[in-house]
Amino acid sequence: MKNLIFFDDAEREHLLPFTYSRPISELRFGILRLREKWERDLGGKGSFITQEYLSKKYPIDISNDNIVINGSVLPNKRLVKLISELDFNEALLHKEELIAARLNQQQFENLKGNQPIEELIGFELTTTPVSRLARLPDLITNQEKEFLRDFERLTTDRKSQPIPPGNQVIAAENVFLEKGVEISNCVINASTGPVYIGEGSIIMEGTTIRGPFSLGRGCVVKMGTRIYGPVSAGPYCKLGGELNNVTMVAYSNKTHDGFLGHSYLGEWCNLGAGTNNSNLKNTYSNVRLWDYPSKEAIDTGLLFCGLFMADHTKCGINTTFNTGTVVGFASNLVGPIVHPRYIPSFSWGGGSSWETHKLEGAMKTAEAVMGRREVALTDLDKEIFKEIFKQSSAFRMWESQNPEKD
Repeated sequence: MKNLIFFDDAEREHLLPFTYSRPISELRFGILRLREKWERDLGGKGSFITQEYLSKKYPIDISNDNIVINGSVLPNKRLVKLISELDFNEALLHKEELIAARLNQQQFENLKGNQPIEELIGFELTTTPVSRLARLPDLITNQEKEFLRDFERLTTDRKSQPIPPGNQVIAAENVFLEKGVEISNCVINASTGPVYIGEGSIIMEGTTIRGPFSLGRGCVVKMGTRIYGPVSAGPYCKLGGELNNVTMVAYSNKTHDGFLGHSYLGEWCNLGAGTNNSNLKNTYSNVRLWDYPSKEAIDTGLLFCGLFMADHTKCGINTTFNTGTVVGFASNLVGPIVHPRYIPSFSWGGGSSWETHKLEGAMKTAEAVMGRREVALTDLDKEIFKEIFKQSSAFRMWESQNPEKD
């Protein structure tokens, strides 16, 4: 088994707030996380070169033979073949940026000790396509091809569990059910894209699905849910209402009625009943979206662009999100209010009234929420909370305007 090491590059800053709490390669795009795609295509096991405060939760594993891969890059057959053929101290470059290299253990030891390393022989990729997740808008665009590739990765040479009677299915050959799936009296149209349902997931009566669509292990889709693909939910998510072009990384809930479109949710998010978001401006002009390095909203070039919500953020009932909204890590939003288009991490409030979501309170809530799913908030998780709280403080402008007294 190949030893794969994924590194974060400068694109990490543009993928905040999601990369506050994970390496780039742990983002979900299509059905799988980027790391999972590479592991399947190269027959390897991945570890990480990432931010120091994330490195204990996402450690590096160095062997005598290592393939180092840019964590923002999506695999394709041509690129996988070229990486598989690399010799030691050879590298692939795209526009002079490192895409992949093969290094031995001594090379890594030299790097760690700030010692000289052998010069790499670089090969510039001129005809091989290179696709990357480089900006937040990339997370909601061009997913259809990735669904097809991931569906192939997950189902090739495997047989689906039978689709229970009582469901209306179009293009059943594009539907794959893992063991223990419960689904009854639903409509599935897989002629528009594949449908993959993970082990032990439940799809309740009256649900209508138009592919591409995927559910991870242990998900629940509530009665009467309307799904317009591409929609991808990682393990243990709950879905309800109307969804169109949505990714939920894992353990997040959009359970109730309300519309969510062209949006990306991290882990442990919860949308209150009646939450809606806008994904199209009344003027039909391009949507602008907050960019962390620029510290301002920039033109996405997209007509449709919705909500980007980082891990551990919650919103109350009847919350409304404007077109192109970015919400940071561990925020708590009240409704019914139309919120601003950028909300920093550890925010509490709504509209124009904001205060800081206290660190201890945020961790206590996370511990309670995760405990309901029998997942522990570890000491490593708490250290990550503390570091994100520190790093994000500059964006909470009210703290500098109204500093707390000692």
